[in-house]
Amino acid sequence: MGDGRYRLTLTTTASRTVMDGRWSNLTTAERKFRSWIGSYSAIPSARIALAEQAADATWTELKAWPDGEA
Repeated sequence: MGDGRYRLTLTTTASRTVMDGRWSNLTTAERKFRSWIGSYSAIPSARIALAEQAADATWTELKAWPDGEA
């Protein structure tokens, strides 16, 4: 996993992380978020989340699919 302020995670049943990635640029991370929805939305129980890391190293979810804004 690379370094970056923005993190995407693809999880499935029981919150199992299948894939993740990090980007330093929000525009890139949002583009990847939409791309992952197109590529992985057919996976049963798929959930894709975009989060931002704060200075104190905590993560705040910005958006999620299918739960939130896409």
